[in-house]
Amino acid sequence: MSKSTKPEKIGMRTLIGFDFGKKYIGVAVGQEMTGNATALGSIKAKDGIPNWPSLEGYVKEWQPDLIIVGLPLNMDGSEQQLTLDAKKFGNRVSGRLGVKVAFQDERLTTADAKEQLFARGGYRNLKKDNIDAESAKLILESYFEQIS
Repeated sequence: MSKSTKPEKIGMRTLIGFDFGKKYIGVAVGQEMTGNATALGSIKAKDGIPNWPSLEGYVKEWQPDLIIVGLPLNMDGSEQQLTLDAKKFGNRVSGRLGVKVAFQDERLTTADAKEQLFARGGYRNLKKDNIDAESAKLILESYFEQIS
């Protein structure tokens, strides 16, 4: 499943974003060309270890050139235990699937995700699955903004 044989065309790449969590991992896909991302859903996890067949299914379907993992930092930018767990998750994904992984600061994405979901559909739109996937979408879009 390695992408190393595919030439990397910056600006033309497909990216998958993950919002890491101990119980659920949000998933989104995006295109560098448009700078937009789409929330796909979430993967169940047990103490941060994903349901690998689900995760691999997303990667197989979308064939990303790069995977972005949200990095949960404290508000002052310092790391916490969850930051280290997210890094470990990203390294495992890269090692297991042979796809390059980069990390993106995800401070405040959950709050932003809830705000946007509520604006689009009220309280009934605030399901955990929706929030995690929307957070992954925002992580990807903030990555696109940073590189443009």
